[in-house]
Amino acid sequence: MGAFLDKPKMEKHNAHGEGNGLRYGLSSMQGWRVEMEDAHTAVIGLPNGLDPWSFFAVYDGHAGSQVARYCCEHLLEHITSNPDFQGGGGGGGPAVEPSVDSVKSGIRTGFLQIDDHMRQISEKKHGGADRSGSTAVGVMLSPRHIYFINCGDSRGLLSRGGAVHFFTQDHKPSNPLEKERIQNAGGSVMIQRVNGSLAVSRALGDFDYKCVHGKGPTEQLVSPEPEVYAIERSEVEDEFIVLACDGIWDVMANEELCDFVRSRLEVTDDLERVCNEIVDTCLYK
Repeated sequence: MGAFLDKPKMEKHNAHGEGNGLRYGLSSMQGWRVEMEDAHTAVIGLPNGLDPWSFFAVYDGHAGSQVARYCCEHLLEHITSNPDFQGGGGGGGPAVEPSVDSVKSGIRTGFLQIDDHMRQISEKKHGGADRSGSTAVGVMLSPRHIYFINCGDSRGLLSRGGAVHFFTQDHKPSNPLEKERIQNAGGSVMIQRVNGSLAVSRALGDFDYKCVHGKGPTEQLVSPEPEVYAIERSEVEDEFIVLACDGIWDVMANEELCDFVRSRLEVTDDLERVCNEIVDTCLYK
């Protein structure tokens, strides 16, 4: 946070894959930052009999990479294994596809669980010294729905029928509802930051901002609660989904990025290459 290199590190980590009627590509690059603190998850075919489901997420770490790394390895498991996600079932009979309400409830529970779990690990290992945190933006795709998941100021976007159809709302401290929660927890918003320091109002980790006595986990200065949106899929019109951290959205507007991706997809089907071009363009901007 705040520390920059003399020149950007432009080596990229790429990956791609396909399945369940989807293709994905990804690119991550350190850029101007002193450390690479981001992580990602891309899983086609989910556990517990949900083979036609997929999950993708981007974690934008700050003040260290520990939380982002832990989430990329364990968040999905926390979501899919909790009883809320399974609609109160879970085990025994044949796998039943969870309802929309069960999925939304299970995602929320998974976030709160992993946050609590990381706090316990941190207190055991470091005596509470791990100060890192991470935003999370993701999509869970079932055969019929796209679930957008957001906690923090990374963003997810759906392009449908040649236009931006949906995008998640960034959790910034100056948003009226976020500001109200921060103030109710005894904090303040200065220079658009929580207590003049943290630029996001929701995140996983950041336990220094989650120790207000008498307040529940979702009432703290920084909340680990995600917003979850369910959108019915349109086989005919759905084009692509973009998940990216604020390093992209700070310099490209939603429509601008969608137009950029669409124009590249007309000349190449190499999704890694498209991702690399976005990352490089944003770096130069």
